Amino acid sequence: MIELRPFASLGGANHGWLDTRHHFSFADYRDPERVHWGKLRVWNDDLIAAGTGFDPHPHQDMEIITYVREGAITHQDSLGNSGRTEAGDVQVMSAGTGIRHAEYNRENVPTRLFQIWIFPDAKGGAPSWDTRPFPKGDRAGAFVTLASGLPGDKDALPIRTSARVLGATLKAGQQVEYRLAGNHAYLVPATGKIAVNGVEAAMGDGIAIEDERVLHVTASEDAELVLVDTV
Repeated sequence: MIELRPFASLGGANHGWLDTRHHFSFADYRDPERVHWGKLRVWNDDLIAAGTGFDPHPHQDMEIITYVREGAITHQDSLGNSGRTEAGDVQVMSAGTGIRHAEYNRENVPTRLFQIWIFPDAKGGAPSWDTRPFPKGDRAGAFVTLASGLPGDKDALPIRTSARVLGATLKAGQQVEYRLAGNHAYLVPATGKIAVNGVEAAMGDGIAIEDERVLHVTASEDAELVLVDTV
């Protein structure tokens, strides 16, 4: 089963400094049909104005992945970690028993990112944070694992859940195949237009996938893709 969730159908709000769209129920947006998808709990499409950001706030028992699409995000947390993650790169935070963090756009241009939350396999554990560059050239024409809690994904950022976050870049007319590890997956084009097993989607649309074994993705124009595969 593949269900298209058009960008225009998503919840969200424009707060001035933050223009956000929610693929799943979040903050003031509530939709009983879109609470989670397998272990995937949150997928927010955020546009953060220059010189603004999320002030310090707490999290617990959640795996939080940030995929930066444009600009950069600067992280600070209660563990003493700090770092800057640029467009195309990824940061992960395992909230564990509890962590406070802030995310700021210190750039002079807006920052656009995907904020993805996945339920952990078990509660607790020491909180942690990490970031890593993932050159887009390495993802040309193929899905590359960016973050994972599945065996064998040693080159990916570690997360504490049976899930995999992947990225790919495709040229117009290019095709890629991916064999799913789990029963639930969710794919969003960060840019471009694609078809997934014949279902067409444009930039920002959500594609909810259930009980499919193989994804056949074709780009009708240059595209950048992010996929979450949960077991």
